[in-house]
Amino acid sequence: MPEPLDPYLLDILRCPVCIAPVPLKDDRRLVCVQCGRAYAIEDGIPNMKTEDATFEPGFGSEATP
Repeated sequence: MPEPLDPYLLDILRCPVCIAPVPLKDDRRLVCVQCGRAYAIEDGIPNMKTEDATFEPGFGSEATP
C-alpha cells in the first residue's frame, strides 16, 4: 500500500487546466471538481500531466478545456 499523500500537498494542488481543487478520490487519483479530469497517483506521486489525465464518469471529454 503506497504512503498517503501529505495533507498540505493535497490542499495546495490544483488542476493545471482550470486551476480548480483536485480532492483525493479512492486513494488512487485526484479529480478536478470543475472539469472532471482525473490525475493518477503513481508510486505515491501525483501525475499532473494533462496528456495523461482521464475524465471522471459524468464529465466526459466535452468538459471545459
